[in-house]
Formats: sequence, structure tokens, C-alpha cells
Amino acid sequence: MEWSLTGLPLPIVLRPLSPLTDDELLLLSGKNSALRIEKNGQGELTIMTPVGGEGGYWDAIVIRRLGSWADEDGGGVVFSSNAGFNLPDGSMLSPDAAWVALDRWNALTAEQRRKYPPLCPDFVIELLSSTDSLHVLETKMEVWINNGAQLAWLIDPYEATITIFRLNQEPETLRRPDVVYGEGPVADFQLTTARLWAESEA
Repeated sequence: MEWSLTGLPLPIVLRPLSPLTDDELLLLSGKNSALRIEKNGQGELTIMTPVGGEGGYWDAIVIRRLGSWADEDGGGVVFSSNAGFNLPDGSMLSPDAAWVALDRWNALTAEQRRKYPPLCPDFVIELLSSTDSLHVLETKMEVWINNGAQLAWLIDPYEATITIFRLNQEPETLRRPDVVYGEGPVADFQLTTARLWAESEA
């Protein structure tokens, strides 16, 4: 797997003749580490640019707060956007932030942890960046829920909204909330939002 994606206009979708194995996908990602690569349930690869500074700043806020809560709560493991997960439908997706219950994480083998863990996070957060399509990201949220996520938040810093996705329920959109509260497995988590909206200063 010697593909170099340097110089190609992004985002792009590649359709390999046969789905890449985990090892092949890890090798491809390693050789193109500046890019974000995901695989859908049909084996198609989506290659995206990394987020800009603004998006990275928002990502860091969310991950830091989720991580701090998890450290205090002790009941789960937090992941950044660099982590990919093999989902039941055959896709491999990377959320901007995710939380997995500790017992589920501990049930994996060492090799499963090193590669793309074969599970869907219990809780997922995605943040819309300037290079994202809102429609594509909304579809991705449905994939998370359909594959086992108990709760998923889509944060749109430009419209100052947070859309909450739950199993067997219509999405709920909060408009410029001061704080959003976790549910289910992350019921004690709270995310304050003042620094997440696009017009806010750091």
C-alpha cells in the first residue's frame, strides 16, 4: 500500500476493488498522516483535509472537558479525532471526541486496542468545521446511532447550535445553549459552550 495522496484535491472518495484490511488502512493512514481517512460500510474511502486552527481549537476544548470529566468519573475512556473505530456495518469512522465505557474497553484484546477497536463508542461528539458538509456530517451522526452509540452531539459553531441524536428519536436541536447536559452513560457530563461559538474570542 504505497498510495500517496499528496496534491489531490480534497475531499475525495476512493473506491478500491476490494475493501482494505485494517493493516492496509493503517498503513495508508500512516503514509498520509496529514490527512483524515475514513471508510464507509461499502468499503469506500473518504479522504479529508485536517481541520484548520479554529476547528482544532474547538476540538481541543471539547476533548479537554470530556477528558477531565472522565478522569474524575473513572467510568470510561476518552478518544480524540485521531482514533478510528470499526463499526458493525463495516465502516471505520473517526469522531472528533468519543467516550467508551471502561468495561467495554477492558474487554478488548491488546491487538484490538492497538488497531481500530471493533466497537462503537457509547458517546460521540462531532464538530462542524469550515471544510465540512453539514449534510454529510448529519448522515454520519445517524451512522453512529445506528451502530450502537447511545448518544451523539453535533456541534455547529457557526450557527451556535448543538443537535442531539438518540436511538429511535428525532434529533433535537438546541440553539445557543449556555450548557448541554449528558444523558444515559454520560449523565453527569456537562459541556459549557461560551467558547465554542464562531464569533467568540479565545
